[in-house]
Amino acid sequence: MNTPLATAAAAAARPAIHPDEQEARLQLAACYRVFAMLGWTEMIYNHITVRLPDSVTGGQKQFLINPFGLHYSEVTAGNLVKIDLQGKVLDGSRHPVNPAGFTVHAAIHDGLPDAHCVMHTHTNAGVAVACLQGGLQQTNFYSAQLHDMVAYHDFEGITIHADEGPRLLKSIGDKPAVILRNHGLLAWGQTLPQTFAILWTLQRACEIQMATLSMGAPIPVSEEIARKCTRDALQFNPQHGGGQDVFDALVRQVDRIDDSYKH
Repeated sequence: MNTPLATAAAAAARPAIHPDEQEARLQLAACYRVFAMLGWTEMIYNHITVRLPDSVTGGQKQFLINPFGLHYSEVTAGNLVKIDLQGKVLDGSRHPVNPAGFTVHAAIHDGLPDAHCVMHTHTNAGVAVACLQGGLQQTNFYSAQLHDMVAYHDFEGITIHADEGPRLLKSIGDKPAVILRNHGLLAWGQTLPQTFAILWTLQRACEIQMATLSMGAPIPVSEEIARKCTRDALQFNPQHGGGQDVFDALVRQVDRIDDSYKH
């Protein structure tokens, strides 16, 4: 039985968390709750990961991931798990980690210097477009903002085999919006809010395409107009906030509903 004294002693025995890690934990936990609020969940599956800065890791590549077995609505800053590229738990967490999570995410965090954050979803619209011959079409307001930003990776089965990593990186190249064929959507970026903005735009493009194709043939958007739209869309650009204002607005919604992710 845990007495108050024993609980206090256990807390004192845990190493102090670096302020930069605590900030990353809070932002990532809030993002899990945003996904839950938006319905971008798949039971206990899928992942959002953040690579910790060198100020925390001393130059080692480490990242935070959700504890396997918890729904996104149960993720908190305190129960996020810190792991290395091999999936080794570094913070003493007793929670397991899903191999399908760290295999793909570790490959991207390791292989792409700008991949501070990686997000992966199995939404209805995302999986539907991933299963569609031809994938995402340049036919709507949102897909037009992703001109030359979308990569495709062929389906190789459940993503638990490390040897898929190099092929995935080759498929991605430098494109931050990724459609995993027959599987789902993925986005990566320099910051969590920027990554969210990319994924949200890709998700909306898929939703509108699915709705459009249910009614008939879509009207194509020309390459020239799509190129212009992507150039004029500033929500991904860190110099213009890189999605921070949108993400902050959603976190305020989460806070009004349940701010337990902060614990």
